[in-house]
Amino acid sequence: MSPRRHAFVSAGLLLATVTGCGTAVTSEDAKPTTPTTTTTPAGRSAAPGGTPDGIPLAKAVAQLRAAEEADRDGYDRTRFKHWADADDDACDTRSEVLIDEAVKAVRQGEDCELTGGKWLSYYDEVTLTEASGLDIDHMVPLEEAWASGATGWTDERREAYANDLGAERSLVAVTARTNRSKGGKDPARWLPPATSAHCTYAVDWTATKLRWDLAANDKELTVLNKLVEDCPDATVSLKPAA
Repeated sequence: MSPRRHAFVSAGLLLATVTGCGTAVTSEDAKPTTPTTTTTPAGRSAAPGGTPDGIPLAKAVAQLRAAEEADRDGYDRTRFKHWADADDDACDTRSEVLIDEAVKAVRQGEDCELTGGKWLSYYDEVTLTEASGLDIDHMVPLEEAWASGATGWTDERREAYANDLGAERSLVAVTARTNRSKGGKDPARWLPPATSAHCTYAVDWTATKLRWDLAANDKELTVLNKLVEDCPDATVSLKPAA
């Protein structure tokens, strides 16, 4: 079982595949090129024809539950406990994602100290060789999740969400500056600076919201439907979280 799936697996499994847009990385030193193929960050599944049971991104977006956001004033990041070490192997959720998404394998030392390695931040097509330069982004930010339905969850479910290693799309290693620029924003207020990332991002966002039954507001749906037009071959395959 891959590092991204051996903890919180009871939350279920979701995979999403993007085709027809993005950038293929063919070696650890390859630079992003014209966005005509498939974006496949390490730990992700992608194939030219999409997954056999995938549905078009347009249909996935149509399945999102439309609702206005709850008041964000009650949001408290501490209500989403992270980063957990669910299997007591000394590697917490952050480390597990870094290990899995490395495009050049990292070395694990005592207490899961990570050295070496190389990562591609698909938000901005930047390659990094220092784990300290990466943040682990919750695809749907904790604050956005709170406003979209997590206000009514138990603390245990919020912890499962914050440490969702059961899906390859829920958490992603990206440059700290892009993660902090994104903050708690939805796609109506923020999209990755690399346009080649937009199809992948639309799939990842939609897949995560469907997985956790999180609502989308009108402005968010408007932007997602515009992205649908730009990503005609994007497909999503999912299984809801338990």
